[in-house]
Amino acid sequence: MPPPVRKAVFPVAGLGTRFLPATKAVPKEMLPVVDKPLIQYALEEAQAAGIEEFIFVTGPGKEAIEAHFRPDPELNRTLEIQGKTRALQAVTGYLPSPERLKFTLQTEPLGLGHAVWCARELVGDEPFAVLLPDDLVLGNTPCLKQLLDVHAAKGGNIVAVMEVPREQTRRYGVLEIGKDDGRLAEVQGLVEKPEPEKAPSTLSIIGRYVLEPAVFDHLSEQQRGAGNEIQLTDAMAQTIGKTPFHGLRFEGRRFDCGDCLGFLEANIAYTLARKEFHESTWAMLEGYAKRD
Repeated sequence: MPPPVRKAVFPVAGLGTRFLPATKAVPKEMLPVVDKPLIQYALEEAQAAGIEEFIFVTGPGKEAIEAHFRPDPELNRTLEIQGKTRALQAVTGYLPSPERLKFTLQTEPLGLGHAVWCARELVGDEPFAVLLPDDLVLGNTPCLKQLLDVHAAKGGNIVAVMEVPREQTRRYGVLEIGKDDGRLAEVQGLVEKPEPEKAPSTLSIIGRYVLEPAVFDHLSEQQRGAGNEIQLTDAMAQTIGKTPFHGLRFEGRRFDCGDCLGFLEANIAYTLARKEFHESTWAMLEGYAKRD
């Protein structure tokens, strides 16, 4: 039996340049979808999957993320005095116990692989998850839980994958596929951000990973890849043939919240998924649809 996955890494040091000027002073991970910031959705997904320890790789100007997960006794006391029970639950219910939260700093913006490498001492020698808060997945079963179920059966590296239009392969890590049952694909190769004509498939990785600690050995070489950055995809590719490696076509709908339109669509979809907002949101959308 593979060892259980207890720890999750959240790389949150990015600059969020696609959302400037909104992200000049506010971390992109703190942008709200309905009434919760992106980073809270990611942490709650990890909690629902059974993760016990949460590791944030932050950067300069990201203090708001740590503050969001720090108890605020004064706010809690004020809400309690005012009898605002629902609001009090909203600001306390998601908080893990402080000893389960770890923060480390990525001092240079050298890519996703470098950010994950920065967490190596906190992860140690055990399998771990990586969640990119830019990616939201709306579904009945948390996306990470789906990956962990496969890891429990297969072991090795598991990545969440989806088909993308061929012209978009330059935005993703793309799989070269071996055996494929339509849900779980054996990974025979990985290419980071290939041009469409060179992509081995259109099956592409989104921001959910379960990785063996051996990936740190390859990240420690600090080799630069696409964009002159240290790419997580390149390090994962070096583990192929040494450990089982699968791509899981997850169940659920993925929203790219690193993109303005994807972020807008996520807000609409998550609002519609809330019973208290469903009817009024449809009415609002229908009103816009009738306009010239």
